[in-house]
Amino acid sequence: MVVNAIGHGAVIPILVLRARELGADVSTAAMVVALLGLGSLVASLPAGALVARIGERRALTTVGFLDAVAMAAAALTDSVWALGLAVTFSGMTWTVFLMARQGYMIDAVPVAFRARAMAGLGGSMRVGVLVGPLLGAGLIHLSDLTSVFWLAAAMSLASAVLARLMPDYGSDERSTATHLSVVSVLVAHRHTLLTVGVAVVIIAASRSLRIGLLPLWADHLGLSASTTSLIFAVAAAVDIAFFFPGGWLMDNHGRAVVAVPVVATTALACLLLPLTSGVVGVGAVMVLMAVGNGLASGIVMTLGADTAPVEGRAQYLGAWRLCGDIGISGGALLVSVAAAVAPLAVACVVMGGLAGAGTVWVGVFTRRLDRLNRR
Repeated sequence: MVVNAIGHGAVIPILVLRARELGADVSTAAMVVALLGLGSLVASLPAGALVARIGERRALTTVGFLDAVAMAAAALTDSVWALGLAVTFSGMTWTVFLMARQGYMIDAVPVAFRARAMAGLGGSMRVGVLVGPLLGAGLIHLSDLTSVFWLAAAMSLASAVLARLMPDYGSDERSTATHLSVVSVLVAHRHTLLTVGVAVVIIAASRSLRIGLLPLWADHLGLSASTTSLIFAVAAAVDIAFFFPGGWLMDNHGRAVVAVPVVATTALACLLLPLTSGVVGVGAVMVLMAVGNGLASGIVMTLGADTAPVEGRAQYLGAWRLCGDIGISGGALLVSVAAAVAPLAVACVVMGGLAGAGTVWVGVFTRRLDRLNRR
């Protein structure tokens, strides 16, 4: 899991640079980056149906190989549009990978340790985001930008081989299971998706605010790109430090104990951000958000595992993944719209207010789920 995340973590920071190197203007380069999320978004529901058909282990192996092909194509191409296609396809394989590993852990780990296992999965992504760019920077220093795509291809290939060596826990159940349609599963579980699922949308949206809002405020204050990157690196380290305590809290004290803080700390951070005027203030706000985000590592996957049915689990988890993707895309869109129509300080306050309202929704429905779990 960590291996695959390292490859993606290495590629994300250099996508814009590679697109620009191939001759893209700023807006086109930004679109190339957005295609990674778009590929993930459109593949969420089909990915659930695919995993239901072929199983988690086979899905992990297959998409690992396919992502290696996509990254190799991205390294070899000299066309911006071909790069965009490769990135879109990589986003599609990534969402299948994330979904399949979640389903695999549901089978492999006892319920009493579920949150810690899911927090570990979330932590593996954070390790990739931290380690991948460091390895990528070293390769760029020795070679060029395309070497990072080759690194990602090698990591995806290695993850496919590792997945192939894992036991296939769900093979017996798949041989006797009835293959349900995605639509029938969504209809059957619409109440959960419209309550706890909306809470997941709010959590994902709040997490995306720091990626969109904090760099804009840092630029507004005149902080250099290297300083902003350093602040993010410190926050990433704090994030990683809190993922295991967060998993322990969820297993022993319920899901709401970390689900509420991840949105509440975002709301408070957005309200405090306009009061900052330098590196220390922005760094403190970023660390505040990182603590909440780190404690809630794996919360989306844990809530999905808690509410997933036995029949149609993969299809359901596809819808769950879609909720998270909608939140990530929606949060970025909210920041863009708010910053376009109002001064940035006002946009920060608006985002803080919306996150505060979202905290109430998340608290109500995650506590309700905790009560059901205790029964």
